[in-house]
Amino acid sequence: MAVDFQKSVELGLKLSKRIYYGKDPSMKPPQPPPSMTKSSSLDEKVSFLPTSPMVYAVISDPLIVDNPDVRSYQPYVHGRCNPPVLIPLHLYGIEVEVDVCLDMAFFNLTATWRLHCVDASKTSDCILAIPISDEQGSVLGFEVETSGGFYHSQLVKVEDVTDLNGLDKAEYGGFLKHNIFTLKIPKVDGGSKLLVKARWSQRLSYESGWFLLSVPFSFPVYVTPGGNFSKKEKILLNINFSTNAEIQCKSATHPLKETRRQVGKLGFLYEEEVYTWSQTDFEFSYSVSSNDIHGGFLVRSPIPNDFDQREMFALYLFPPEAQNRMVFRKRVIFLADISGSMKGAPIENVKKAVLAFLSTLSQYDYFNIIAFNTNSHSFSSSMELATNEALQLASEWINEKLVPEGDTNILLPVKQALEMVSHESNSMTHIFLITDGAVENERDICNVVQEACTAEASSPYLRISTLGIGLYCNHYFLQTLAQIAKGHYDAAYDADYIASRLQKLCTMSSQVILANIEVEGLSNVQSLTMYPSIIQDLSSECPVIISGRYKGKLSESLKVYGKLADMSNFVADLKMWKAEDILVDKVFAKRQIDTLTANAWFTGSKEAEKQAAEISMQTGVPSEYTRIILFQTDAWNQIPGAITVQGKEVYDKNNLQNMVRNHIIFLLQSVSVGFGDLKKTAENLPPGIVVKAPETTDLIVKAASGCCGELLDRFCCMCFIQGLSKLSDRCVVTLSQICIALSCCQCIECCYDLCDSCG
Repeated sequence: MAVDFQKSVELGLKLSKRIYYGKDPSMKPPQPPPSMTKSSSLDEKVSFLPTSPMVYAVISDPLIVDNPDVRSYQPYVHGRCNPPVLIPLHLYGIEVEVDVCLDMAFFNLTATWRLHCVDASKTSDCILAIPISDEQGSVLGFEVETSGGFYHSQLVKVEDVTDLNGLDKAEYGGFLKHNIFTLKIPKVDGGSKLLVKARWSQRLSYESGWFLLSVPFSFPVYVTPGGNFSKKEKILLNINFSTNAEIQCKSATHPLKETRRQVGKLGFLYEEEVYTWSQTDFEFSYSVSSNDIHGGFLVRSPIPNDFDQREMFALYLFPPEAQNRMVFRKRVIFLADISGSMKGAPIENVKKAVLAFLSTLSQYDYFNIIAFNTNSHSFSSSMELATNEALQLASEWINEKLVPEGDTNILLPVKQALEMVSHESNSMTHIFLITDGAVENERDICNVVQEACTAEASSPYLRISTLGIGLYCNHYFLQTLAQIAKGHYDAAYDADYIASRLQKLCTMSSQVILANIEVEGLSNVQSLTMYPSIIQDLSSECPVIISGRYKGKLSESLKVYGKLADMSNFVADLKMWKAEDILVDKVFAKRQIDTLTANAWFTGSKEAEKQAAEISMQTGVPSEYTRIILFQTDAWNQIPGAITVQGKEVYDKNNLQNMVRNHIIFLLQSVSVGFGDLKKTAENLPPGIVVKAPETTDLIVKAASGCCGELLDRFCCMCFIQGLSKLSDRCVVTLSQICIALSCCQCIECCYDLCDSCG
């Protein structure tokens, strides 16, 4: 899918050479580097995937490609582009406001594009694409104003979508890749502008005591329009902790002006007029580090119309500075899936990450490796000390034994791993489960692990962390397994990300400095709910952040207990802070929805499903139980029957059918990950994200089987037209017949190469 998308953009850029910008040199936009104009660009690793918010014109008929301001003679082109090509639109202004709270960032994009490549008398569909970080990002909403009206996204419950009559069930948007969301905007007039407002969230990454923020802000040069007019890019950055924490900031990639500095709050502004748009992502980092383990307790009253009227809270603990960190000794076991679906890049990336992590173990740490498919294969019958000799043997064993074949059996290796560590209590055991498949007995596996974790006398420091690869595995099973064993969960939807995600998971999970954390005082309140319900360990590479709801009254400070790496006891006071200016429910919505969904899957609780859906509807964060719809109205008209909550229009089920009758409504592709696929796992299909192409766009459904789909823009090059003008009518007819014969034989590529070299 992504490769087809890149090919369509590449062909679209070639087709855009038809556009005539007049005699004024300043009107011609900056040209892309020469490498992007070569026919072998994809082979040379030139990527045409969006690295910033982008809008593309979907061109099926090459005849409509023209400058809407300066009509020009365009040679006639026979046929249609099948699949359609994509021409990146010119960007006329962009502003991004980023609100950061604890480890979450919320993005509000406002940008204007122009359909510069379509004749003013024609229309074209457009595709909005927004890159979203790998760090648990969520799409929150869109508003698009065009000449054809106003498009607005809205979250609705799945059962409400099912009950709607007259809804266009064709899917108008979804993920191109796991981190690139696309949205179709139908029938935009040539030459008109599109005002796009988009909202999304992402979790900040955390490395060595620093939170890292990255804004997709790297624009290709060909989206910069020509002409001498103001091109202004702007980023507003707000950081809010609502405590007396001292926030330290590192230099950013773009020049920032400090606009606000208060206790626990900072504000920055980047604003600049540019000749070409930014070609570097905006990156910023900040820290709240201290000499000791430190934290806080935020409380907030429920918002009006909240379905849950209990008080909200958030508890956080941060690790100390590097020189004051002592981590637990480690006993590490890798459970690596080597079923047939892991062939190629997946297993090679797993090998790379496992070997890299084993090389970081100290001489006092222990390790083992269990590869599993239908059966299991252990590197050793017991835990091995991480000596140079043992690590060398492990490297040879990995290269020899990690050969994908067979089916998936997870329970067997899990039981073997638990038996190996069942009598260890002087160090921390980390079991890392890596799989790309779903199995039928997943709940049985969770029950086995739960029994092992409750037997604290035999294994008080047992931790299981999981990595899910692709969409065929059940990610909620892997989340449940990690929650039960106080471990961490992560996902790699593309093979290229497996090594980096697995290395990060291993480092984050194993660098534990405070374990078995308990909070005194929470047990005294009524109706307490925590997300997650079991508090994870504090790692030097991952702070502890939990949220929840309660009834009753808390004391001014809470005590936190835990066990340090030297086996001494840790006690600290957490001061309570009122955080009325922080939308705690919104900040922690993604965590709460995922926790409730995993719990609903494990226990079959309909109440947990209902709560997840309610939180999703209230905060705008999609879930397994909600879907995004896109409705069209006259520009900026209010929808009848709308009610407002927190400044946002929401709709109840009774008004949805009225909306369908009075407005054009489109259904977007589900943005959730699902609960795995037993059938595809049994068939050993390769992992990776599975994307259903939007049915109504005809966009990149399949790469053209031959070369004919690539010819349309190539017949338009001036050298070909000039050559034809010098030939007689008979010769032109003969040449046309020869070209048709060659195209049928798929031999026309040589003609294109000759023609392209002339231009």
